[in-house]
Amino acid sequence: MTPPQEAEIVSRDDEARGMCTLHLRLTDPAARAAFRFEPGQFNMLYLPAVGGVPISIASDPAEPEHLAHTIRAVGRVTRVLATLEAGERVGLRGPYGRGWPLQAAEGQAERRDLIVLTGGLGCAPVVAAIGYATARRERFGRLVILQGVKHAADLIWRERYDAWAELPDTEVRLAADEPDRHWQDHVGLVTDLLDEVRFRPAASVALVCGPEPMMLAGAERLVALGVPAEHIWLSLERGFQCGVGHCGHCQLGPWLVCRDGPVFRWSEIGWLLGTKGF
Repeated sequence: MTPPQEAEIVSRDDEARGMCTLHLRLTDPAARAAFRFEPGQFNMLYLPAVGGVPISIASDPAEPEHLAHTIRAVGRVTRVLATLEAGERVGLRGPYGRGWPLQAAEGQAERRDLIVLTGGLGCAPVVAAIGYATARRERFGRLVILQGVKHAADLIWRERYDAWAELPDTEVRLAADEPDRHWQDHVGLVTDLLDEVRFRPAASVALVCGPEPMMLAGAERLVALGVPAEHIWLSLERGFQCGVGHCGHCQLGPWLVCRDGPVFRWSEIGWLLGTKGF
């Protein structure tokens, strides 16, 4: 395993209580110039004497020198990462994993519709994919973005959703299980919105990310609506520790999620989701 490279925090954005986005840049110019990634891949971020943690890359792969990582302070490493400021440095290894198959949705003979379905705080792994698609809008058909949260206050990036909603042939819908008095969007499950939005099921590619019960329900509903199972992709999270398939902590049936995923086709992984013991 190669040692981590040094990365400097260029800036940080405070997104919500206990959540921030760190904008990183590799300090070695040669490493910075050589770095490439796909939407949906992740980096391992390290702090000396603290440990490492996998974090999705949330920036556009067209700008590989700018690496955004949205961090929720929920564990030993992320709690420390969330305290860092511009100018401080971390270790970085990556990118790792299989990303979103956006080339499958891009226009060749036909542009496919792109459905992005996310729940909870699972929006970060698809932000790079949405950025990729919106920056190359002419390559895709209709773009449908559905984001659900448990509490209305959990929603971050409201301004991004508003900006995406202004794009041509793009529909953005938000849902909250528990609204507050300011909430004006859908109240209930985000998967309910699949019955209300317009897209071409047989000519669509779906990207699904969030809590596994939501992904399971969403994928099953997409199939029922006519989206081919092989065109539905899910990003899984399974306790990554090494990022390269050595430690085995993220094993799921015959796969190691950090190495073989984290993005999987529904047609290959669906039989395991919701199965007790997996």
